[in-house]
Amino acid sequence: MANMMDRCLADLEARLDEAAEERNLDAWRQFLDNRCTDPIFFPPKRRPAPPKVKWPAIAINDALDNVDLMVLREFAGVSALLAGGGSLRLNVRCNYGTGILPTMFGCELFVMPRESETLPTARPLHAHAAVRRIVEAGMPEVRAGLGGKVFDCAARFLEVLRNHPLLARYVTLYHPDMQGPVDAAEVIWGSEMFLAFYDEAGLVREFLDVITQTYTAFMRQWYALVPPRGDTSVHWGLLHKGRLMIRNDSLMNLSPKHYVDFVRPLDQKLFDEFGGGAIHFCGRGSHYIAAMSEVRGLTAINMSQPHLNDMDAIYEHTVRKRIKLLGFDPKTAQAALAAGRLPPGQVQC
Repeated sequence: MANMMDRCLADLEARLDEAAEERNLDAWRQFLDNRCTDPIFFPPKRRPAPPKVKWPAIAINDALDNVDLMVLREFAGVSALLAGGGSLRLNVRCNYGTGILPTMFGCELFVMPRESETLPTARPLHAHAAVRRIVEAGMPEVRAGLGGKVFDCAARFLEVLRNHPLLARYVTLYHPDMQGPVDAAEVIWGSEMFLAFYDEAGLVREFLDVITQTYTAFMRQWYALVPPRGDTSVHWGLLHKGRLMIRNDSLMNLSPKHYVDFVRPLDQKLFDEFGGGAIHFCGRGSHYIAAMSEVRGLTAINMSQPHLNDMDAIYEHTVRKRIKLLGFDPKTAQAALAAGRLPPGQVQC
C-alpha cells in the first residue's frame, strides 16, 4: 500500500502546474473580494494533465475501514480533476458521510450496499425518550462514534501532506461533513422531529443546543489540528470566506418563524465562534432566505434546484446584498443576467 501511495502522489505532484494553480486561486480571490470583472464568474480551467501511472479504483465501503484507502481515494479525486482540466479548487476531506455527528450520539451507522458506491448515513433513533436521554447526558466525546476515525484520518492526511510539500501548498484538507444543527437533529431524531417543533418545543430547543455544543467542540478540535488558511475555506472545490459550510437541507420543512426562533440563533453562534462562512441548502429556500441573509458572517450560499425557488427572492437576499451564490446553475444564471435580474460579478458557476 505504501508503494502505491508514494507512486500515485508522486504522479500527482508531477502534474501540478504551479502557475496555473496561482492563476486559479487569484481569480477566485478576485471574485470573493468583489473585483471580478466578468458578469458571471467561471473559474479558469486548467490544462488537462492525465495521470502517468494507473490509479487504483477504491470503493467507498473499503475506504471507510482503512485510513490509507480513504486518503488515496480522496487524492484520486484530485487526480481526476487535473486529468479533466477542471476549474474547482483542489481539495480532500475525511469523507465519512452525514453520519459523523449522529454516530457520536449513539446512532447506528447505515452503510449502503457496496455496489451503490454511496456514502453511509445513520439510522434515526425514532424515539422521544431517546432524545430526552441525549439531552440529559449532554455533549458526547468528540471521538465518539465516527469522530475518532475522522481525526485519525485527518492526522494521516497531514502526515502525507508534510511529505509532499507541493500538494500541501495547493490541496486543501477541508472540514468534514458535520451538517448543521437542524440537519443533524433530523438524522438523529427522525422525521418525527418536525411535529415536535409544535408538540415539544422545549425538548427541541434543548436537543438543538446539545448538538450545537457538540458541533462547536468538534470543530474547535478540528481547527486545532488542521489550522485554517487565511480568511477563506474550501468546500466541494468552492472557495468562500469564513470557516464553516453549514448544511440546512432540513429547513425546507420549517416555516420562516421556526427558522428564526429555533435554528438561526444556533447558526449564528457557530458563525460567531468560527469567523462566519457559507450555508448550503437543497430544495426550496426562498421562504426563509430573507431571514437567513441577516446572519452575521454569512458570505455565500450554495443551493440547488433553482426551479423550486422564487429566484427573485433568492437574488434579492443574496447577490444583491453581496452574498455570493456558489456552484450555481449556469443556465439559470445566464438567463437571469440577460433579463437584468442578476448583478454582475456575484455568482460563480
